[in-house]
Amino acid sequence: MRPILRNLAGLLGFFLLWEVAVQAGLVNEAFLPPPSQVLGQTIGLFGDVSFLRDLIATLLAWAIAITISTAVAVPLGLLLGSIPVLRDATRAIVEFLRPIPSVALIPLTILVIGSGWEAKVALAVYAAIWPILFNTIYALAEIDLVLIDTARACGTSRTRILSSVALPHAAPFVYTGFKMSAWISLILVISTEFVSGAQVGLGKFIVEASSAGGQMDLVLAGTVVAGIIGYLINDGLDRAGKRLFRWNSAQEAAA
Repeated sequence: MRPILRNLAGLLGFFLLWEVAVQAGLVNEAFLPPPSQVLGQTIGLFGDVSFLRDLIATLLAWAIAITISTAVAVPLGLLLGSIPVLRDATRAIVEFLRPIPSVALIPLTILVIGSGWEAKVALAVYAAIWPILFNTIYALAEIDLVLIDTARACGTSRTRILSSVALPHAAPFVYTGFKMSAWISLILVISTEFVSGAQVGLGKFIVEASSAGGQMDLVLAGTVVAGIIGYLINDGLDRAGKRLFRWNSAQEAAA
């Protein structure tokens, strides 16, 4: 509990400084409401059916995107990582596509797909694939060749080696990529909702609140909710990873 308490202490300190700055008149309350007002609005949002509908739409799009990303990136990463010739042949196109910012593709995506839920899912998938894919390829490139040679000497097939030797070795690296992709896809879903004029979603709620005069408290409340979701996702995956790959941590400590 100590790390959690330290994090909460830092957060409370930040909110306190923010409150003092606003109450002392150092910041215009119309542009930056005090945290006491923002937090009150945040709590009230969870009793708003319309907001809950937007929140569920965002989380559902995020869940679909991260599922598709994992289903595509892990097999593709295993394939490219285990066949050097194929990896070298596709390196140029992968290195060309990877640096392209997903946000820059929003206008093209809206033009081709439209501004519905398909657009935010497609962009989130595009952004989330790369961390998982590269971590998988890297993990296979770093595998101890003695393990592979030993498995081959025992007559193990290539498919069996990939599933029982390479994949367990790569799993912690793949999971790290998955954690990165989880918050990246959440950012892309909300950003696409914000820019594309989505009919439903957390980004749409923030845009509508910012368009109405004098509702910066609602804008910040929606932003706080997005931050809470991101924190819970990251913390939950981090805790799950420590349990799932406890053996890997013990091995690193021994090394």
